[in-house]
Amino acid sequence: QVQLVESGGGLTQAGGSLRLSCVVSGRSFSDYGMGWFRQAPGKEREFVATINWDGSFTWYTDSAKGRFTISRDNAKNTLYLQMNNLQPEDTAVYYCARGRASTFYTNYRNYDYWGQGTQVTVSS
Repeated sequence: QVQLVESGGGLTQAGGSLRLSCVVSGRSFSDYGMGWFRQAPGKEREFVATINWDGSFTWYTDSAKGRFTISRDNAKNTLYLQMNNLQPEDTAVYYCARGRASTFYTNYRNYDYWGQGTQVTVSS
């Protein structure tokens, strides 16, 4: 019933920017906090950013602070991740996810629906 579809990934060089989008199906997008996670080959899933139901609060992993911006457009049922000054260590599959409630979470266990992922590759 709930489906999340990411887009906007691709290949860029160090210092470049990408904007990821996540379109969420359903009629209750604004009721939930949302998050972005990433997973590099051979590594565990890593928290990137989260946002509460109306966008009034955001939280980032340390490596993303100052470079990434999470936002949402509830009228369009869409979550965004603006990524600036990308570095090779940002290379991963990026996933959007819906939280279990309206607040924010940093632990993946607190998210109940996930997108299929979009590949971000940053070359040096």
